[in-house]
Amino acid sequence: MKAILLSSRLLAPEVRHLQFEVPGDQELTFVPGQFVSLTAGIAGRQVTRAYSICSPPGGNRFELCLNRVHEGVFSPYLFDLKPGAEIHLRPPLGHFTLRQPPRDAVFVATGAGIAPFRSMLHHQLPRGGGLRLTLLFGTRFEQSILYREEFEVFRARYPGFRFWPTLSRPSSRWQGRTGHVQAHLEEAIGGARDIDVYICGLKLMVDDVRGRLKEMGFLRDQIRYEKYD
Repeated sequence: MKAILLSSRLLAPEVRHLQFEVPGDQELTFVPGQFVSLTAGIAGRQVTRAYSICSPPGGNRFELCLNRVHEGVFSPYLFDLKPGAEIHLRPPLGHFTLRQPPRDAVFVATGAGIAPFRSMLHHQLPRGGGLRLTLLFGTRFEQSILYREEFEVFRARYPGFRFWPTLSRPSSRWQGRTGHVQAHLEEAIGGARDIDVYICGLKLMVDDVRGRLKEMGFLRDQIRYEKYD
């Protein structure tokens, strides 16, 4: 399967948002939270990398959010792609998806780990259902709060949604939460123990949050996670 790059824009320093289209009338079917694998010929060899889809399902388009890994091979290649470029695409896969039927949940993300949660929220929030969803998103600097305007709109539009950006290197002007996301986990959960927690980001953060949740009494099937390194 082929995909064509429609647009590429800088979200934050070293982070890009890419929009692709699958040519023809074929619909790209996936569940929010799943990933696609892209393959390209780079430096004389075929290289494949997986990226979480950050857009909701519907039609033949999909969107990705990725960091530039300077010592990497694939992300610099994608950063330099121009609209109209083609790339090989494998159909979406993955099990990092919402429990069905969904229930109240806390999403914990750092960096590009926000991608699957953006897909889930765009898909789930308009459906209503009275769900209470909290997005706890950690990054270093205020300019790196990815999709901030979108999540602020969601917070205003949907009473059951909370958006808690957290900065580990805030400026003196920042009045929000500070430190690592782990420090705010207990506050986000409160006394609830009948919810699910979804975690996506770097291994150290994911493992730390999982450990804290187990200490709080959460069962294994209440914790879903995906690591990016």
